[in-house]
Amino acid sequence: MEKIILGIDPGTNLMGYGVLKVLDNKAQMITMGVIDLRKFSDAYMKLGHIYERVTGIIDSYLPDEMAIEAPFFGKNVQSMLKLGRAQGTAIAAAIRHGVPIHEYAPMKIKMAITGQGQASKEQVAAMLQRILKINERDMCDFMDATDALGAAYCHFLQLNRPVSQAHYRGWKDFVNKNQERICKNS
Repeated sequence: MEKIILGIDPGTNLMGYGVLKVLDNKAQMITMGVIDLRKFSDAYMKLGHIYERVTGIIDSYLPDEMAIEAPFFGKNVQSMLKLGRAQGTAIAAAIRHGVPIHEYAPMKIKMAITGQGQASKEQVAAMLQRILKINERDMCDFMDATDALGAAYCHFLQLNRPVSQAHYRGWKDFVNKNQERICKNS
């Protein structure tokens, strides 16, 4: 069964997007790019453009699901507010089209792709290029696009993972809650 996943990396100057096609449990990139918002000086015009462009991407590729990067918590409250508005606008476009939304923390995306939660944008881009066999000429000049593709790929990896009912705060917590699974030497 085929599934299309749209990934979004919210931004107030550049908003990244990436589209994956999943077929036979294999992912391949369809497209990636950025929505350039730098030409708009008015914040509300930016939001309108985000809505129009995300709607256009949804209409073009008909994604089954959307994966969006959650805003990270920075020290600048005004930046966080603007980023939250941009993310909310992209989410509103998906809701309007009935596309289910899944949100992933930046660290979770990096961990899923590189195995390291503190990976750089360049490391994420390089790993995605290898995993998805993306030609150099198809790579985008802006890392926002590969970050968005990373959100989509992270969601792809989550699709076949069984949802665990148990939540553990670490190895010690796991051991304490699973005594019957511990092999005890006599």
